[in-house]
This record gives sequence, structure tokens and C-alpha cells, in this order.
Amino acid sequence: MALGTATVPYELRFDAGRICLDLLATTHPVERLDSTEVLLGWIAGSGLVPPGTPLTHAGPSWLVGFRELRGQVSQLVRAGLAPEPRPPYDLALARVNDLARTAPPAPRAVPGEDGTLVRELAGPPELAALLGAIARDAVELLTDPVARACLRQCAGDNCPIVYLDTSRGRRRRWCSSEVCGNRERVARHRRRAALARA
Repeated sequence: MALGTATVPYELRFDAGRICLDLLATTHPVERLDSTEVLLGWIAGSGLVPPGTPLTHAGPSWLVGFRELRGQVSQLVRAGLAPEPRPPYDLALARVNDLARTAPPAPRAVPGEDGTLVRELAGPPELAALLGAIARDAVELLTDPVARACLRQCAGDNCPIVYLDTSRGRRRRWCSSEVCGNRERVARHRRRAALARA
């Protein structure tokens, strides 16, 4: 699948509220990180690197690393949402903590084309640095009681996406009002129409 050719509304979404949660969303409704090209699109779209950062050194090991971290973060996030007793997650926690120790890519400010300062990286980012940035985000999310209390799983049918509910009143029900919310509204309308015809 070439980046930008899919018409599915779930394609490379960045609306979960945290970069680690956006990474979790790449499994729904099917595996999205299915090539290095798509992974590089996700890395750029997520803001992990500034626009135009060269990532030509990325390879298949990057896909493996991102997918493994995604699985580990998923275990931790879902354990926090699970009712007691919580499933074991010791190995995932150890791995995320280990990755979080790696320094994220080093940014620097440089003059842009119009003279204003823009962010760029001091050099091409390594896989460990990018994974470290996501792992740090997960650690910050899961250790912040206020943020952790805002974690929600989408109420849409068969939607496993977890998002940060920062809405007023904390009553957001869907990962996306345009996707899952719209599906629910259409389903309700059809049920009412079917009842009216009966």
C-alpha cells in the first residue's frame, strides 16, 4: 500500500491525543504499518521529526521496533483500562522503561527560508532515539494521574482505539466524531426508521 493512496478514513490518524496512543491506532481496522514507506509517513505525520528530515537509513528493523513498542505500550495502556484484576505486564513495562532511557533525537533551531527559527534535528535520527521518544511519552502518560484518568476506549462497534478525552465535561465517546460517531448516528437513524416502518 502506497502512502496516501488509501481511502479508508482510519488511514494514519493522529487524533488520539498522545503520540504513543496514535501509534496504537495503527492497528485498526487492519495493520497500517505494513511497509517502511508507511512507517516513515507515520513518523513524519506524528511530529516525531520535523518536516523534511531525511530518513533514508530506515529499514525493515524499524518496522519490527515500532511494532514491538506498540505491542508493549498497548499492554500497559489496556491494563490501566482493565477492571481488576489487571493482566500481567511486567515484561512490557521493563521494555518500555528501558527504551525510555534512550535520549530522544536532539533538536536545534536554525533560520528558515524567511529568517524565522525552525526546528531541525542535529543529525539523522536513529531508531532507538525515536522509540525512546515514544516510550517517554508513554511513561509520562501512564504516570500522570490526571492524564491517565482521561484515557478512554472508543465506544464504537469493534473499535479498539484508545484516546485521551480532553473534551469539556470528559464525555467524549468516540475516537472520532467523523468516523465512529458518524457510524453510530447512522445506525441509530436506521434503527429508528426500521421501528417506524414496523
